[in-house]
Amino acid sequence: MSKLHPQDDHESVVQAARPKLRRPPLFKVLLLNDDYTPMEFVVLVLERFFAMNHENATQIMLHVHQRGIGVCGVFPKDIAETKVSRVNDYARSHQHPLMCTMEEA
Repeated sequence: MSKLHPQDDHESVVQAARPKLRRPPLFKVLLLNDDYTPMEFVVLVLERFFAMNHENATQIMLHVHQRGIGVCGVFPKDIAETKVSRVNDYARSHQHPLMCTMEEA
């Protein structure tokens, strides 16, 4: 009687290759200071788009105001892009020049 699977006669060890997975690169979402956007609006943006409480949003807003730029959060690229776009659109729809950008962390 012939065997259908000749490899059954021999023990073979197959080791699955594990792909080396890397975490996706992260991006800092940044707010840029300007001389026209009200501080209260910046706090509202931080609370609304970055889920910050009022105290943290106020601290970040003051940092941006004093230093010219501040980090709102660090996210994977697609999330960072979405946040930048939403903040910029929201600011424009309220006639404020507030700028949000991103850079690799």
